[in-house]
Amino acid sequence: MENELRFAVLIDADNVSEKYIKIILDETASSGIATYKRIYGDWTSQRMTSWKKILLDNSIVPMQQYSYTTGKNATDSAMIIDAMDILYSGNVDGFCIVSSDSDFTRLVARLRESGMQVIGMGESKTPQPFISACNQFKYLDLLLEQRQLEEAEEEAAKAPKTAKAGTRSRSTAARKTKQQQDLEKKRQKDLNRVRDTLDQITEKFSDEDGWIFSGKLGDQLSKRMPDFDVRNFGFSKFTAFIKSLGTYEYNEIKDSNNQKQIYFRRK
Repeated sequence: MENELRFAVLIDADNVSEKYIKIILDETASSGIATYKRIYGDWTSQRMTSWKKILLDNSIVPMQQYSYTTGKNATDSAMIIDAMDILYSGNVDGFCIVSSDSDFTRLVARLRESGMQVIGMGESKTPQPFISACNQFKYLDLLLEQRQLEEAEEEAAKAPKTAKAGTRSRSTAARKTKQQQDLEKKRQKDLNRVRDTLDQITEKFSDEDGWIFSGKLGDQLSKRMPDFDVRNFGFSKFTAFIKSLGTYEYNEIKDSNNQKQIYFRRK
C-alpha cells in the first residue's frame, strides 16, 4: 500500500455524466489511491441535481464555480488553478483528469513535464490532442457499455431459458441505437489504428527470428496509443486480444524460474 501512486481525481461536471462515476473511481483504484476527489461545476444550477447524492455516497468534494458570463467556461479555469496548486503541494504522484474537453490539453502536458502520471477519462468524442497528451486515456462510454453487456450476460445466464425470453433478447439486440452504431464504427477505426501500430512495433523490436515478448509489445503499444485498452474491444486479456487478430503466431515458453513467457510473431 505504501508504494501505491497517489492521484488527484478532478472531474469536469460540465462535460461528464454522473452515470460514469463508478467506472471513474474503479479505474483510478486500479492505478493507485485517490488522495483528492473533486468535482467542478455551478452547483446552484438545476441540472447538477442528479450529481448530489452520488457525491455524498462516494465522498467527492463539490467545488463551486459560478458561470459568470454566457459562453465562458469558468469550470475549466477553476480546475486548472486547483491542479497547479495540488501539483506544487507535492502530495500526489499523478492526476486523473475527467473531461471530454480539449481545453485541458495544455494542463496535462504541463503536469507530465513535472513528472506526473496523468490518466485522462472522457467519452469517445474527446479530441485526439487531449488523448495524446495523457499517459493513459480511458473511454468511459466504451467501458460502461462493456460493463453493461457483461452484467446483461450474467443476468441472462441466471434467468430461465424460455423461448419467450429468448425472443425478447433477440429483439432488443436487433434494435441498436445510433450511439451504439457510432461506438462500433469507432471500435473498427481504432482496431485499424492498433493493427498499423502493431506492425510498426514488431518491425522495430522483433528479434532476428521475428519474435517479440508480449510484455514489450503491450508496453510499446500503450506508449504509442494512450487510449488503447483491450476492454474497448471486448477482451480482458492482452494475449487473447492479439490472438483474435489472426495475424500473429503464438509461442509460450518457461524461463529459468519456471515462469511462463509469451511471444508473438507476424504470420
